[in-house]
Amino acid sequence: MTKISKQTQCQTVITTFEMTPGTCQDLLDELTSAYAEFISSQPGFISAALHVNDAQTRIANYSQWKRREDFQAMLRTDEMRKRNRVISGLCKSFEPVMYEVVEGF
Repeated sequence: MTKISKQTQCQTVITTFEMTPGTCQDLLDELTSAYAEFISSQPGFISAALHVNDAQTRIANYSQWKRREDFQAMLRTDEMRKRNRVISGLCKSFEPVMYEVVEGF
């Protein structure tokens, strides 16, 4: 379960995906499969959540990792590089950004 707190010692990654409504479900299926079959079993993975906007033009992904290096190592695997080529073909753009939680309410 995702816990958002400044006391939690982890690396937060928020990735936004931009797509058309016509590819939203396909992209969501690919992301769900990636987490269920691969990402969630990688060293350092803590939790993740996928969010879709009402217009189905954006997916936001919130994930937590024990360390920044764990997330980076997952991205460099052959499996994730292959999956990211498919994901990239389903969206206009996507950008993972690393954050630090500075406050929670």
